Order: sequence, then structure tokens, then C-alpha cells
Amino acid sequence: MATIQPVIISQEESDSEDFQPLTAVQAQALREKNPPLSVWRVVGAQLLVGLLVALVAGVFTQRSTVAISAFYGSLAVALPAALFARGLASKVNHIHPLAQAIGFLVWEGVKLILTAAMLMLAPKMISDLSWPALLTGLVVTLKVYWMALAWRRVFHPKVETKQN
Repeated sequence: MATIQPVIISQEESDSEDFQPLTAVQAQALREKNPPLSVWRVVGAQLLVGLLVALVAGVFTQRSTVAISAFYGSLAVALPAALFARGLASKVNHIHPLAQAIGFLVWEGVKLILTAAMLMLAPKMISDLSWPALLTGLVVTLKVYWMALAWRRVFHPKVETKQN
């Protein structure tokens, strides 16, 4: 098994490299190149994809319960994601970096528990539930996260910056 040798930087080398902060123009160019991800656009896209999956399932099978099952699977992803996004946007999470980390873990836990609860309640909520349709809606809706990373122009809004 090969090992990777650590790179040792001497004190002289690290001191010789001066840190230079970005200028306002460089910072603006960096923000334009890497815009922030809009969580609400992702949640909206999840709901839209859920509707499309339900529509395709309903048209393909000619059974409304299959369409409802597919949409419920999508809701089991999108509703907890919306709650997660809302929880992270809370002012409490912006007090301290540790509060942000704890808030992220707490809201991720809430999201997972709510998703599991929705899946467990599915047979009681939908008569004649179609598990394959529900799982298809769930999986396709989960793939929206990957679409958000791949299609940056759609999910990453243009950053408005002031020019001096």
C-alpha cells in the first residue's frame, strides 16, 4: 500500500508568501463566478418535478392513486426540505458559528424524522397506495439536488453588487 508523503513547509517559505486580500473588483468577479445557491429555488423545483412525476405516472397508468402516490413521495422530500430551509434561515442560527453548526444538525434531524414519518403514514393517508410510484416520486425528487449543482444558471441567481 502506497503512502502519501506529507509536504513540509519551512517557516521561511510560509513567511515569504504574503497574503493579499482581494480588491473590490476581484471580490465582485469571484461572487459573479460563484453565485450563492437559492435553497427556495431548489424546493420549488422539487415541487415542480413532483407534479411532473405525478402527471406522467397518472397518464401512463390511467390510475389516480398511482399519481397521488407519486406526488406524495415527492412531498416526502420537498416539505421536509422546505422546513429545513426555513429553520436554517432563522435568526437564531446566525448568532454564532457553533449555533449554525448545531442548527444545521438539528434541522437535518427534523428533516429526516419528518420524511420517515411521512413515509410511515403513507398507507394510512392514501388508500390503494402504490409503493413503486411513491418511491419513484421520492427518488426523482431527491435527484433535484444534483440538478441544482449541475444547472448552475437556473438555481444560482445573479448576485446584485454595487459598483463604486
